[in-house]
Amino acid sequence: MQTPPEFRSKKYVPVRNKIITTVGIILLSGVVGFGAGYAGSHLSNNANVTIQQQTNKSNFGTVQVSDVSDIVEKCKDSVVEITTESASSGNSIFGQYVSQGAGSGVIISKDGYIVTNNHVVSGATSLKVTTTDGTEYDASVVGKDSQTDLAVIKVDANNLQAATLGDSDILQVGDPAIAIGNPLGELGGTVTTGIISATDRQITIDDETMTLLQTDAAINPGNSGGGLFNADGNLIGIVNAKESSTGIEGLGFAIPITPAQDIITELMQNGSVTSRPALNVSLYDYTSNNQGQYSKYEDGCYIVQIVKNGAADKAGLKQNDRILSFDSEQIQSTSDVKNVLKKHKIGDTIKMVVERDSKKITVEITLQAQTQTN
Repeated sequence: MQTPPEFRSKKYVPVRNKIITTVGIILLSGVVGFGAGYAGSHLSNNANVTIQQQTNKSNFGTVQVSDVSDIVEKCKDSVVEITTESASSGNSIFGQYVSQGAGSGVIISKDGYIVTNNHVVSGATSLKVTTTDGTEYDASVVGKDSQTDLAVIKVDANNLQAATLGDSDILQVGDPAIAIGNPLGELGGTVTTGIISATDRQITIDDETMTLLQTDAAINPGNSGGGLFNADGNLIGIVNAKESSTGIEGLGFAIPITPAQDIITELMQNGSVTSRPALNVSLYDYTSNNQGQYSKYEDGCYIVQIVKNGAADKAGLKQNDRILSFDSEQIQSTSDVKNVLKKHKIGDTIKMVVERDSKKITVEITLQAQTQTN
């Protein structure tokens, strides 16, 4: 038997301006890379994106906010600037390559807990937080979750101004929205205003489907992790993405704060999301056009790594198994597997059909808690 190819993780390269996607959604942390004698500026990463559906609550009234100074005064000090450093040996002729990133965060407790995006802090070797009064703190990651793009970091401080949490579940289209963040990584405390354009926008970013708020408040690279506030100055969302097609503006997205609260609490308490069921495997979507010399292998979703004593391991699944169906649903990609998992809870037993050595094998998997990997 021939061994399947060594699968490689998908990589998205930084881009400076144009992103070519069907609908281009970009994550908004700013990035700057430097090495000896080299400097470059990259403001965003491209991502494969599809917009699936929209379910809006209607609001036929008209709300206009002409002066938001009082609102901003209430909430501005709860938004911070975040700068990161990541070191990579890479293939740089200068040896080790150090990249700097910039994003935003929102203080959620006076003793230094801050919520931001996973993509702002992922891979960072050091973090610094700057508050509106110019004070700089070293920060550490408490927990992060790629599926919801949320992370919690911590600084050693007291008496910080924490945001007041609003209720994103009662938002209506047309409600005022105020975004505060650190666009371009150097304009901390920037305030932009608009409205809630959609309340339940289904967006898929890097194979993760998220239900996000949509706003026409100006959103730019560096705003990631910043706050979206309502007319009372209460936090209703964590900004994380924008539409990036050439010439298109006014399409920003934020993670609604109400469903995010349980995730944030788990990250603070456990460092990871422990209530979510998982297979405890690494998956890879193989297509013949991205592995030209290995085109003889079937397209599909393959298991490429199995966590010892995890759900998949205990069910007898093996590395290089191709998943054909899961819970009676046909599987073609990683996102299909994740969509099935979202319908279940820890302890559920589900049937999976895989192909191994040209044979179909049916196994029963009892779902376990997710094992967090960096």
